Amino acid sequence: MWRETRLRNAEWLRPWEPSNPETPLFRTGLGPYVSMVGTLRREARQGMALPWVVTYQGRFAGQLTIGAIVWGSARSAQVGYWVDGALAGRGITPTALALAVDHCFFTTGLHRIEANIRPENHASRRVVEKLGFREEGIRRRQLHIDGAWRDHICYALTVEDVPGGLLVQWRRARESAAHGGSPVEEV
Repeated sequence: MWRETRLRNAEWLRPWEPSNPETPLFRTGLGPYVSMVGTLRREARQGMALPWVVTYQGRFAGQLTIGAIVWGSARSAQVGYWVDGALAGRGITPTALALAVDHCFFTTGLHRIEANIRPENHASRRVVEKLGFREEGIRRRQLHIDGAWRDHICYALTVEDVPGGLLVQWRRARESAAHGGSPVEEV
C-alpha cells in the first residue's frame, strides 16, 4: 500500500520530499523504500523517531513521522508528514498531527515539536498555522529537497502552548467553524 500510494503521488510529493545530495535523481525501484523503512525502524528502536501510518476510513492515507528526537534538557523533535493527494482537503493531516503532538507531549514526554516547511508549500503551512504552531523564522538551505538545498520556515509548539491538548483545540475550532464561527480551511 505505501509503495503504491507513493508512486501514484510522485508528482504531488516531489517538490516537498527530501532527496539525497549525492544521488538527487535516484527515485526508482524498491531500494529507497527498503532503506527508509530500515532507517525508521532503527531510529524508533533507539528512541529517535516515532513513525506512523495515517489511515482514513480504514484505508492507508499517508505517513507522519516525529523524528530527530533529542532527549536530555531539550526534549524536542521535528515532524514530517504527507497525505495522499486524492484525500487532501478532508482534515486528515491536521487531525493526525494533533494526535501525534498530544502523544509526544503527554505520553512520550517531549517539550517542543518543530515543523520545517518550504515557503512555497502553502498547504502544509496552513496545516500547522491552523493548529497554532508559531512561525519562528527562516532556516536557510536547511534540507536537500527535490534536487537542491532549500530554505524552510520553522514553526514550533511547546507543551505549554496546548495545556488541554492539541486535538481538543483542533476539534473545537472545527466545531466552531461548522456552527458559523470563523471558517477552518481543511488540508
